[in-house]
This record gives sequence, C-alpha cells and structure tokens, in this order.
Amino acid sequence: MTREQMTYGGHARAVALLGLPLVGGHLAQFAIGLTDTIMVGWYGVEALAAVTLASSYFFVLFLTGAGFGLAVMPMVAAANAAGDETSARRATRMGLWLSVFYAVLVMPLLWWSGPILLALGQGEEVAADAARYLRIAGWGLFPALLVMVLKSYLAALERTQVVLWITVLGALANAVANYGLIFGNWGLPEMGVRGAALASILTHAVSLVAVVIYVLRTLPEQELFRRLWRLDREMFAQVFRLGVPIGITSLTEVSLFSASALMMGWLGTVPLAAHGIALQLASATFMVHLGLSNAATVRAGNAYGRRDRTHMARGAAVVIAMSLTASALTIVLFLTVPDPLISLFLDPDDPGRPQILVIGTTLLAAAALFQLVDGAQVIALGLLRGVQDTGGPMLIAALAYWGVGIPASYVLGFPLGFGGVGIWLGLACGLAVAGVLLMARFWRQGLARAES
Repeated sequence: MTREQMTYGGHARAVALLGLPLVGGHLAQFAIGLTDTIMVGWYGVEALAAVTLASSYFFVLFLTGAGFGLAVMPMVAAANAAGDETSARRATRMGLWLSVFYAVLVMPLLWWSGPILLALGQGEEVAADAARYLRIAGWGLFPALLVMVLKSYLAALERTQVVLWITVLGALANAVANYGLIFGNWGLPEMGVRGAALASILTHAVSLVAVVIYVLRTLPEQELFRRLWRLDREMFAQVFRLGVPIGITSLTEVSLFSASALMMGWLGTVPLAAHGIALQLASATFMVHLGLSNAATVRAGNAYGRRDRTHMARGAAVVIAMSLTASALTIVLFLTVPDPLISLFLDPDDPGRPQILVIGTTLLAAAALFQLVDGAQVIALGLLRGVQDTGGPMLIAALAYWGVGIPASYVLGFPLGFGGVGIWLGLACGLAVAGVLLMARFWRQGLARAES
C-alpha cells in the first residue's frame, strides 16, 4: 500500500513543532553554564579561567556517559512508531541503569582531577581551583545523566515542550543559587568557585525531581519506574551496543574542544579566559543545531520504525536547510558585533578586559568560519542515530577530530605561530572533515536502512 507523502512544507512545520522546544531546552541548559561563566567572570579572571578548564573536563565525562541517554531517543522513537510501548519502556529503564553505572565508574576521575590537570600542563593555581570545583560539581554527574535519559524518552514521545520547561526551571534555580553562593548574597557564605559548583549540583537535582514528577503524573500508564530494580539483560545489551559508540563519538568531539582549552591554557590565563568566552558564544549558537539534530533523530527514528525511505529523505533535506539558515545568521552576528557580545562576560573595571576583547574578537571571527560545517556534522549525526547507525559515525568522528582537528590546532597554534587563532582554525579543519564524511554516509548508506 502506497503511503501519502508529507510535503516539504509539512515537514518544515513538523520539525519546527518538535525542534523549537528542543532548541529552547538546549539553550536553557546552555544558560546554566553561561550563568556560571558570567558570574564567575565578574568574580575574577583567575576564577573564570579555572571554571572554563573545569567545565571542559566535566563535559568530556558527561557527554561520554550521555551516550546511553541519547541511545534511548531513537530506540523509543522507533518503538513508538511501531506501537511497541513495552520496548520503549525497557530501553529507557536500561538507559537509567547504564547511566548510573557509568557515573560510578568515572567519579574517581572527577575527585582526583588536580594531578591530572597538572600532568596536562596547567598552572598550579588554575589546576587547584578547577579541582576544587570538580570535587563538588562531580556529584552532579549522577542526576545530570539520569535527566538526560528521561528527557530523551520524553522527546522521543514528542513531548518536547515539557523538556523545555523543566530545563528552564533548572536554569532559573542555577541563576539564583549562583548569585547567592558565589558572591555571598542573602546572608549565604561567599564561596566563589565552590559556590558555582554547589549551584550546579542543586540545578541537576531540581531538574531530576521535576522530570520524575512529570513522568509519574502524566504517563502513569507507562509504568516507567515499575520494577526498575530488575535487570533486563537483553535490552541492557542493546542500549549498551548503541550507546557506547554514541558516547565515544561525543567524547571525540568534546575532547577536540577540551584539547583546545588545554592549548589555550599554555598561552596564559588571559587567552584561556578569552577562549572560554568565545566558546560560550559559539556554543550558544550550536544549541540551535543540536536541537534540530535531536528533532532529526526522532523524525528519522519514526520513519525507520515504519520503513519509510521517502519520508526520511524529505525530512532530512528540510532539517539541513533549517540548519544552514541558522548558520548564516550566526556568521553575520559574530562578524558584525563581537565586542558587545564579549563584554557581556566581563567586569567593566577588570584590568584584563582590553586584552580579552582583542583576543576574543579574533576567536569569534574564526568561530564564524566553522558554523556551516559544525551544523552539518551534528545534523548528520542526528539523522544517522535515527536509523541506529552509530559504529561508522564513531570511526569518522575519531578520524576527523583526533586525526585532523587536534593535530591541526597544535600545528597552526604553535609550530606555525598563529597562537589562539591557529588553535581555532584547527577546530574548523576537524569539523569540516566530520561534516563532509557524515553527510555522505547518511545519503549513501543511512537512507538504505529505511527501505519502504
């Protein structure tokens, strides 16, 4: 029986309805880190450098573990399209199990981060402050990963608006806690970097409580937490097999940016602080592409569950076009008004402000160069995850980020003497290779998985 195909306009409306709340949710999640950066930047440049370094370290571990949560999304989307509520529930439960196991496994790396950061060439004072942050913030890894699984479950069921509002709630809680604990307002102790870390834990805890309450109250028929203690070996293995490559793929990408932070640290505290600001701004615009990528995963997962190749191809073309439009707008923004954007993060009286503005402006110009390829690689990853293709993309990511991006950043930054701009141009090289190869894989092989 021939299916009536949705028009391109229909796909655009569907992607917008599903994707815009996810974009908003990612922006709200990003606002948590942004609030940390802004408030810690007001507290001092040295503190900003430490939190920049610590946040990069934390997210290497977080995004690797988030692979299990991200694996839940296409599995639940495909099961939902096929009317298989049992498989959707089983996959989500085992995603929760694997997330907890992972957090227990990597917690020592957060607790004893100081010697690791020193071994990576960071200064003693910055490494010590970053370690103090991570010893506290590291405990937030447990609720953060559980929230990731449950948000993926809800997104796959196309309940994206609640994902947005729960994340907004967490961002507001983080802003209030930061203001009180970093600076000692409202009678609270002035804790500086440690206050930002404690606020981060509180934020993840609030988000977890909110999302659990929502699932219990609005989806009681799903019985998601019933017999949660029971191991489902078959589904555990399936989520593991899909999630590990996703986690490693995320590790390769985030480690590219973390390596850039380490290299910027070799240049000094002020360049590292400028890097942190420019990276925050580039990350904000990336959230648009990430939200569209999640929508692509759900839409491709639904088409995969129904074996509808034409539907998938049309939806992919639409989401790619939307990503390209967002990239063009970002390029214009970064090239025309860099100083006001960077100034948002700085105390007007900070003596390092002029130098940070100069360095940050050049870094934003470099960030504008890789907007198109950065969007392309994450959209392609979302589409490939929708058809549950994760092994090949993992190998492509390793080649692009570790084989091209990191070496190019080092060579351009140091032997060729371009400094911070060279490091960022190396990032662009790695992202470009990933974008081209991943897009080629989806159009050549990914669509074949959804034959009608």
